[in-house]
Amino acid sequence: MSTVFFHRVRHLILGFAAILYTTHAVAEPQHGLSMYGAPALPPDFVSLPYVRADAPKGGSITLGNTGGFDSLNPYVRKGTVPWQLRFFTHESLMGRSWDEPFSLYGMLAESVEVPDDRSWVAFTLRAEARFSDGTPVTVEDVIFSYELLGTQGHPRYLGLAGQIDRIEQTGPRSLKISFNTDNRELALLAGMRPVLSRAQWEGRDFANAPIDDIPLGSGPYVVSDYEAGRFVQLTRNPDYWGADVPFRQGTHNFDEIKLDFYGDASVLFEGFKAGDISAVREFNAEKWARQYDFPAVTRGDVVKTEIPHLKPSGMTGFVMNSRRAPFDDWRVREAMLQAFNFEYVNDTLTGGAQPRITSYFSNSVLAMRPGAAPQPVADLLAPFASDLLPGTLEGYEMPVTDGSLRNRQGIRRAMALLEEAGWTPQDGIMRNSAGDTLAFTLLIAQNSSENRAIADIYKSALDRLGVEMTIEATDDAQFTERTNAFDFDMTTYRRALSLSPGNEQRFYWGSESATQEGSRNLMGVASPAADAMIDTMLSARSSEEFTSAVRALDRVLTAGRYVIPFWQYTTGRIAHIRQMHHPDTLPLYGDGPNFMPEVWWYEASDQ
Repeated sequence: MSTVFFHRVRHLILGFAAILYTTHAVAEPQHGLSMYGAPALPPDFVSLPYVRADAPKGGSITLGNTGGFDSLNPYVRKGTVPWQLRFFTHESLMGRSWDEPFSLYGMLAESVEVPDDRSWVAFTLRAEARFSDGTPVTVEDVIFSYELLGTQGHPRYLGLAGQIDRIEQTGPRSLKISFNTDNRELALLAGMRPVLSRAQWEGRDFANAPIDDIPLGSGPYVVSDYEAGRFVQLTRNPDYWGADVPFRQGTHNFDEIKLDFYGDASVLFEGFKAGDISAVREFNAEKWARQYDFPAVTRGDVVKTEIPHLKPSGMTGFVMNSRRAPFDDWRVREAMLQAFNFEYVNDTLTGGAQPRITSYFSNSVLAMRPGAAPQPVADLLAPFASDLLPGTLEGYEMPVTDGSLRNRQGIRRAMALLEEAGWTPQDGIMRNSAGDTLAFTLLIAQNSSENRAIADIYKSALDRLGVEMTIEATDDAQFTERTNAFDFDMTTYRRALSLSPGNEQRFYWGSESATQEGSRNLMGVASPAADAMIDTMLSARSSEEFTSAVRALDRVLTAGRYVIPFWQYTTGRIAHIRQMHHPDTLPLYGDGPNFMPEVWWYEASDQ
């Protein structure tokens, strides 16, 4: 499996480079849209390359989540929502191919049109497009959705709304969106916004609707039943309008998908072993090697599948809130990094099997390179040199320990940094000149046993340093509320990144998002250099300029010392019942909700 995957990857990377070198885009209707040049699939493509177009339909599976939920509206900030929901019930004008970093293909829209300067984008809807209640998806629905999401929707949708100059209907099934910013990605983003029903929401309080007001979608599945905090039942719509659309061939094959909720990961795993859950994703290599030997595995009723990928590591770890003392001082943040004994933690919890995250885009072609910044990257950062933190231009690497429990060298380096920042040990406690104790609280979700185990080891190290860390575990709802409001000192963090980073980077670490509650900028990055690198990414006209800007952004974020990184997941691990199958051809991006369960299928007769 992996041999086939990596053989294909060589061709995909070469194809990606060829696309990026092509900058011409004609202003005529197209079947798809790419950031640079034409998408890889031809107008008459039958299906996406990583699906089985004739996959059988049928069967029911159950997936497990931890925690609970109090909302079924994934498009507003309020409430805790089952994270899978928006992938199954709603659609956008175009859909993303997970075999190409920067390409979209028609879904609700049958065609798309852009000029060479990407100052506007036009879409023509498919005449057959329908919501799940059978009503047609209209241009009015699309325009209403963009305006609704841009005013009452989740903060992730606000960035695009602010860059739209106007939206106008140009025909019975067509519309045109004009932009007020030089940003090549906007045309793609406009094609990826969920479309809601105007008839359902016009004149109503969308942002605060109760749980039983489930947003009407046009997707393959509908919410057929639920019990708040317990389960959600998704049923495939037998009258789904898009069954014959090429982009949908071979996808969404299960008749029913049930989402069951468990108190914590340990209880969920026991449910899987007992046969109550159909598939789980395992992120711990040590557990994968040692704890998946229960009877169902040995009988062959449960199968262990590994899915490689070449997407960026993203960032997973403990994030520090730089809006607050003591983490407003980079030296304190660096001291926290030095005190974190990654090698010992990794060996204890994963058997040392998973490599550390070394930067936000590590494991990919977009990652910053070791050592001093090469000339193109250095040139981009040069105007901000006086404000950049040490290591940004010269090179920054994560601390490496000897793996022993006490980490003496790391503790000594941490102590020196704290003393430089005005903290000194007094009777074994770090205090400043005013006598204040260096103390903070680590906020974690109570159902995360792995994060708790990491936190306990880390607390022991900080105790030796004289730093007082209190671990506070909360339920999912309070955790979400607190992190949305930036009400924490340090907390757990997970930010997945792609091979096509774009406007969402502003939501993750742009200066404006640092004060925007509900944004993903938990660390509070407010850096003119980061803002400029994001702007350069979005206006880049060549692959070289784009890649240099991403690598420069990676340097600013990594040298910012905002997160204490854990390990990366270079391989997806899925344990599943033997009746669940996936195509032999794997997408460039590997696993994710658009792979399992979207392109998997059920074969009850398999023995």
